[in-house]
Amino acid sequence: MVNVICMKWGTKYGPEYVNRLRSMLSRHLARPHRLVCFTDDGTGIDAGVEVKPLPTMDLPPGKERGWRKLSTFCRPLFDLEGPTLFIDLDVVIVDSIDCFFDAPGKFVIIRDWIKPDKTGNSSVYRFEAGAHPDVLEFFLKNIDAVKREVRNEQEYLTREMNRRGLTTYWPAEWCVSFKYCCLPTFPLNLFKVPQLPVGARIVIFHGKPNPPDAVTGQPGLRRYVKPTPWVAEHWK
Repeated sequence: MVNVICMKWGTKYGPEYVNRLRSMLSRHLARPHRLVCFTDDGTGIDAGVEVKPLPTMDLPPGKERGWRKLSTFCRPLFDLEGPTLFIDLDVVIVDSIDCFFDAPGKFVIIRDWIKPDKTGNSSVYRFEAGAHPDVLEFFLKNIDAVKREVRNEQEYLTREMNRRGLTTYWPAEWCVSFKYCCLPTFPLNLFKVPQLPVGARIVIFHGKPNPPDAVTGQPGLRRYVKPTPWVAEHWK
């Protein structure tokens, strides 16, 4: 048994994002698993998802920038034990992800597409539940200093795991950015449908567009997206 976890807070994403993640996992994760959603509102989430409250985290007012995701490193993390894969809600799973539990490493994350030095993108990361409470504890004791030093949670998380010598990265082809890896550059985006790269397993929608924008198409020029049938096929 392995764990897949996600988080939903505020009103940015509705319960349909959680339910679609549940559906995609049923098609693309063969090994026994539980899906746990930490949320402040479980209304509308399917019964096949374990709904738990957001882990306690006393954040001061200010722009969120994903800091709440650091609470996944609390110990204990409710009753979770063992390999735990965090997945953002705004992703589309297009192929088997069993390999995400086989990849070696104590902390595995996406290597960021625009900051490929050592920075990770935390849309998909794996760790052992309860193994790294010091990452959260240091942040909570030094919030103001950390926010001056790094822009967001994923920069902080990667920095701290790198300092501990724990960071490894998924193979580049497994997690692809819709914006940077699938969407043709301007002006080709006005004429060509986004393509799914060979070897992709999870497509990350960070910023704009979101999956429903890719399904129906998104207006504009540089951010124009033609309706993308393969997103509609998988995001359901």
